[in-house]
Amino acid sequence: MNAPATATLMTGEAFRESLRPLRPRVFVDGRRIESVADEPLLQPGINAIALTYDYALKPELAPLMTAVQHTSGRRVNRLLHIAGSAGDLLNKLEAVRIVCQETGCAQRYLSGDALNALGQLSARLDDAKGTREHTARFLAYLHRVQDQDLSLGIAMTDAKGDRSKRPHEQANPDSYVHVVERNAKGIVISGTKAIVTAAPYVHELLVMPGRNMGEADADFAVCCAVPIDAPGLTIVARPAGRPGDQVEHGEPLFSRKYGQSTGVCLFDRVFVPWEQVFLAGEWEHGSHLTYSYATHHRQTCIAARAGFGDLLIGAGALMCEANGFDPGQEGHLREQMVELIRITEGFYACGVAASVYAKPDGASGIFMPDPVFANIGKLLLANQIYEMHRIAHYVSGGLVVALPGPDEDHNPETGAQLAQVLQANPDVPYDKRIQAARFIEDLTAGYQGGWYSLISLHGGGSPAAMKQEIWRHYPVGSKVELVERLLERGALHDPQRPVTRNRQPGRCCDMGCTAPGQAVMVDLPKRP
Repeated sequence: MNAPATATLMTGEAFRESLRPLRPRVFVDGRRIESVADEPLLQPGINAIALTYDYALKPELAPLMTAVQHTSGRRVNRLLHIAGSAGDLLNKLEAVRIVCQETGCAQRYLSGDALNALGQLSARLDDAKGTREHTARFLAYLHRVQDQDLSLGIAMTDAKGDRSKRPHEQANPDSYVHVVERNAKGIVISGTKAIVTAAPYVHELLVMPGRNMGEADADFAVCCAVPIDAPGLTIVARPAGRPGDQVEHGEPLFSRKYGQSTGVCLFDRVFVPWEQVFLAGEWEHGSHLTYSYATHHRQTCIAARAGFGDLLIGAGALMCEANGFDPGQEGHLREQMVELIRITEGFYACGVAASVYAKPDGASGIFMPDPVFANIGKLLLANQIYEMHRIAHYVSGGLVVALPGPDEDHNPETGAQLAQVLQANPDVPYDKRIQAARFIEDLTAGYQGGWYSLISLHGGGSPAAMKQEIWRHYPVGSKVELVERLLERGALHDPQRPVTRNRQPGRCCDMGCTAPGQAVMVDLPKRP
C-alpha cells in the first residue's frame, strides 16, 4: 500500500518567513509594528508556534504530531486535523502536552479545536437546509489550511459592552462583531473581538460567535475566515512573554524565549467573500458552534496545562536537589511533589477520559470529547493552578524571590563570596541553583506566573460556564433512579422532572477497543 501523500509541512523557520510578506495593521505598546516577523516584542510567541512546525518534522514524533486527514488522504499537522476516532483525540491530547512542555503554551492547538467545531456546524447546517453546500465549503477551506500548513487565530470573545444586554441591545453595536452589509460577492463585518490568542502572528483569523443568539441577534451570528492583513482589520496587542525585560532578578529565563500575545481585533467594514463565510444570520445554529468549540477546546486546554505542570514538576525536583534534599527521602518534600503530580495527572486523566468516552457527532461524524469529563478536567486545572504555584514555592524555598540580581554574579566585590555561601548541595554548582530558582520565579512568581494563573482560570470560558455544562450533561437522573429503585419507590420516569431529565445507563467498549494483547497507547521512540 502506498504511503499517504503529505501536505506541505513547514519548518519553524519557514513559518517565520511566511509571516514576512503579510502586512497586518498591528500596534504593540502604542507603536505600529512594521514587520511582525522581525518584531522583538513578538518573538517569544512566534517561537512557540514555530516549535509546532518543527516537531511535526521530527521522525520520532511524526506518529503523534501528524495524522492522515480522511477527507483528503493527506498527512497533515496534528493540530489541524479533524478527529475521526477516540484515538485521534488521545493523540491530540499527547501532542498538545508535548509542545506545551517545551513552550508553556503553544497556542496553535486552538486552530484544530475551531476546525473540528466548524466541521460539525457545517454538517448541521446542511442537515437543516437539505444541502451539501456548507460541508463542501468547509472542506475546501479545511484542505487549504492543511495543505498550506497555516496557523489560525480564533476570534471568538467579543468586547460584549454592557453584559446585562444582548448583542442587538448594545448602545454601541461594535461591541460585538456583526454583519453590516450583504451583497452578491460576500458580507461586510464590523465590531470587536477582545481576546484573540496569537493574533499578531497568525496567517488568518477564524471569526466565531461567542454566545447564544436570539432571532433579534441574527446579524451577530457570524462565522468567517479573514486574512490577517485584510483591509479594515486593526490588531492592538500586548507583547508575547517578556523579551528583553530586565526585571529585578534578571532577564526571565523562560518567558524571554516563549510567550503568548493576545490582541484586541477591531473590524471596520471588513469584506469577506462568500467562500470564506460559514455562518451569516443562522442564529439558531450559533450556539451549537459555540458549544462544540468550547468542548473541544476545554479538553485541549487540559493537555496544555499538563505540559505546564510538567515544567513545574521538573523545576521543583531540580530545586529540591540544588537545596541538598532528595524528595524521596525528605517526607514533607515528597508529599508536596506527589501532590503536584496528583494535580497534574488528575486533570490530565479527565482529558484522557473525555477522549475514551468521545462519540461521533450525529451530523458530521467528527468525534466530540465527552463534555462532562472535558469540563471537569478544565474546571480542576482552573482552580488548582494556584495550588500548583504554591507547591512550587514550598519545595523551592524563599530563595526564589530573595536572590540578588544577576549583575551581582559578575560583581568582582560580591560574586565570588555569593557563589560560596549560596551553594547548598556540593554536587550542584551555585550558578545551577540560582538558575533553577530564577526559572521558577519566572513561571510562578512574576508577570508570567500571574498570566498563567489568569489564563488557566478564564481561558476557554469561566468556571461558572464549565459548571453549567457539567450539570447540563451529567446523568443525575440515573443516580436518582438508582436510589429510588433501592428504596423500592417504583417511580416511573418522567421526562419533565428536572432531577431525572439526564440519564445514562452505562457504556461499554463496543466490539473490543483493540486487538487482544494490544495497548491503546504505545510509547514513542526515545527522543535524542
